[in-house]
Amino acid sequence: MSVNKVILVGNLGKDPEVRFTNSGSAVARFPIATSEVWNDRDGNRQERTEWHNIIVWGKQGEHCGQYLAKGRQVYVEGSIRNRSYDDKNGNKRYVTEIVAQRVQFLGGGGGTRLAQQTESAPADEAQSGGGQPPTDDDVPF
Repeated sequence: MSVNKVILVGNLGKDPEVRFTNSGSAVARFPIATSEVWNDRDGNRQERTEWHNIIVWGKQGEHCGQYLAKGRQVYVEGSIRNRSYDDKNGNKRYVTEIVAQRVQFLGGGGGTRLAQQTESAPADEAQSGGGQPPTDDDVPF
């Protein structure tokens, strides 16, 4: 048995970017920041912020594009995916992303788009490829 599950609560670093695959499926991409605060052994407050690249497929991705904005707090449940690509100079680059199965819009932060309400949209398995990673032909960026 193995488990690949991630749960994050953080704030959007920029507005979601929504694109569509050749087959018409929506895919939203946005970064969220999570912060960890602790006191070091001298009692000084320390803080570390981690950035996570979020990918949301299907209707849920469309909803993210409509209702989320920079600064908005979200709950994300998903799995880690690593992929590689060749950049413009031919160098191989590696990316770690969170493919969301569930995104819940929380209060707080920016979120000036259309509504400032709490909303949750379950992942559409048919739109998201049934939990399978998309092929290179399906990824529009």
